[in-house]
Order: sequence, then structure tokens, then C-alpha cells
Amino acid sequence: MENKPDFNQTYANLLGTTPMKIPSAADFIKFKKDIAALINLDLTNYKTNQMERRIVSLMNRLGIEVLDDYLKILKCESNRLEEFLNMLTINVSEFFRNSEKFLELESIYIPELLNKHSKLKIWSAGCSIGAEIYSLAMILDKHDLLDKCDLLASDFDLNILKKAREGIYNKFEVGTIPKDYEKYINKISEDKFQINSKLISKIRFEKQDLLNSRYEKDFDLILCRNVVIYFTEEAKEKLYKNFYNSLKSGGILFIGSTERINNHRSYGYNLKTSFFYEK
Repeated sequence: MENKPDFNQTYANLLGTTPMKIPSAADFIKFKKDIAALINLDLTNYKTNQMERRIVSLMNRLGIEVLDDYLKILKCESNRLEEFLNMLTINVSEFFRNSEKFLELESIYIPELLNKHSKLKIWSAGCSIGAEIYSLAMILDKHDLLDKCDLLASDFDLNILKKAREGIYNKFEVGTIPKDYEKYINKISEDKFQINSKLISKIRFEKQDLLNSRYEKDFDLILCRNVVIYFTEEAKEKLYKNFYNSLKSGGILFIGSTERINNHRSYGYNLKTSFFYEK
């Protein structure tokens, strides 16, 4: 009889580590409840297999096999809790990500929205380190439109929000800023650059849980890019409905290049061009 591959060994091979005990489904259910009590974050909204693989990977690095032991560390060590949150949301962002789409936003959708309204209300949802909202702020200032816009950026992770609010980045992080916009960053040390204080002062940074917090209303433009890919289909549905309700009629939802809104018409959206949806 052919022997079936051992999951534990196979998983360890993928990680490049020695085999370790994989927590049971019941263990993960309890862990999710404990995390919800600890930081008020509902892990049931995240894709199960993807999330659990990442948690096991973090535990494996620490040589931990029991979720309760890992929870104790998260309660006591703030750096490990920050690492855990970063793992969930994969706080990887870059300035002008998919630059051709930012050009489309600049040349088509911002002018269209300003033809309808004299002032725009814009929200970067799940803003991560702030690269996205600062990219947009640079575009707006380039056209002397910054004073005509109310800019909000939100994220669940307070540490990430702090970085975004400070606007300080390393050489690698600012590497994708086009030359035309380099005037908006100031070198403060050999490997540290800061966003122009004018742009920083124009943005409200707020903590928000996209799946549980109350949304503001009357947005002309919402950017939520490369965020929902980590959520279950049920959570995505809730998110898209909430975004729809927060947009003005004719408002635009701008999503990531790896994302699609299946059955977008059922939510009330019209697909304008790829990744741009209109209420």
C-alpha cells in the first residue's frame, strides 16, 4: 500500500524547518476567541488556511507548538504582537503602486469628480504605512487641489498608523516615487526621508477596523487596495456593501490590481475601467 505523505513533514519541508506539531482546528477556534478578547480583532473574517499557515510559521520561528503558549507571548511582548498584526495584514505597500492606475486616477477620475463637486472627500481604507494616501496627496498638490480635498487614512494597526502619521521612510521605501514628485520628500539622514510637512498636515490618520467600525459617509473617492484579498468571501461582501453606502452617488471605489468585485452590479456598482467602480 502506498503511504500518504505526512502533512506535518510536508509543511515543514515548505518552511525549510524541522517538523513540528500543527495545532488542531479546536485549538485555532479557541485562539481566535482569545485574540478577539485581547485586541478586539475578529480572526474569523480572515481566510482560514492562509491565516493559520502564517500563524504556524511565526510559532515555528519561536520554537512554539502550543497556541496557548504563543498567546502568552503575544500578551507580554509588544514586539511579537506587532509582528503578529503585520503578518495578518501583510503591511507591504509602496508609493504609486501600479503607477499607470494612479495616472488614470489623476487624468480621468479626479477631474470628473471635481466637475461634480467643488470639494472632494477621500478615504484611503487600510492605508498601511501611508504610501498610498501620500501618493495621492502629491498628485493633488501638483495640481493645486490639496485645499479642495478632505483626506482620511485609516488602519487597524496603531504602530503602522504611527509610521504613516510621521511620514518617515527608508531609502528602499521611497524608491518608487517618480522624479517629478521627489520634491515632496526631505532627506533627514543617510537612510531616512520624510514626507513634506504640508502633505502630512492635510491628512487625518485614524484607527479603524474595517469590518466592525462605523464608516463615515459622503465620500467621493475610496481607495482600498490589496486589503480584501486576506478576507473571507462573506467579509468581502460586507466590506463592498459598506463602501457603497459610504460613497456619494457617482463616487468611485478604487481597488487593487490583484482584486475583482464579483457580481459588482449586485452591489450597485458600475465598472468604469479596470479596478475603478462607480456608485
